[in-house]
Amino acid sequence: MMTSFVRIIVVLSFLRTAMGTQQTPPNQVLVGLALFMTLFIMMPTFEKAWDTGINPVIEGTLDEMEGFQRAIIPLRDFMMTHVRERDLLLFTEIARLPDEEVRENMPMRILIPAYLISELKRAFEIGFLLFVPFLIIDMVVASVLMSMGMMMLPPVIIALPFKIIFFVLVDGWYMTVGSLVKSFGAG
Repeated sequence: MMTSFVRIIVVLSFLRTAMGTQQTPPNQVLVGLALFMTLFIMMPTFEKAWDTGINPVIEGTLDEMEGFQRAIIPLRDFMMTHVRERDLLLFTEIARLPDEEVRENMPMRILIPAYLISELKRAFEIGFLLFVPFLIIDMVVASVLMSMGMMMLPPVIIALPFKIIFFVLVDGWYMTVGSLVKSFGAG
């Protein structure tokens, strides 16, 4: 929940829904793709956490608590980079914490939920943008079928091949994955 996984899996789910393919690609494929994309995006952060906190604990140069405090800093920095100020203020107000105390040392109990709703908002924005071209295809196919008097034929059956070929022709996976990775400043 403190990584890029939430945004990625929600966007991929929106993409599958927008295309109208109920089970293709299957959940296992979407989750696998999201996990490997998350590893790709988060690797610099994970390496910093390893070098500054986890590895010194394993080597015995730090105790566990100090190692944890150091390891969490790269994750905190990652989340602070991608969280919306408005979401931080919301949880600060709900927790009734003084603003100056929060600014100096952002508590994880504030940062994590604020980061999550920031990621969900961004994922829904991206999902909306993904839906638009597929919705246009649905509307055009439905209009053509209606004008031809073919009201009994479900437009979904006719629109699906057009959506798939559209996605293939614009190299949809390349665009979607590339845009998601770049939205985190990686790549």
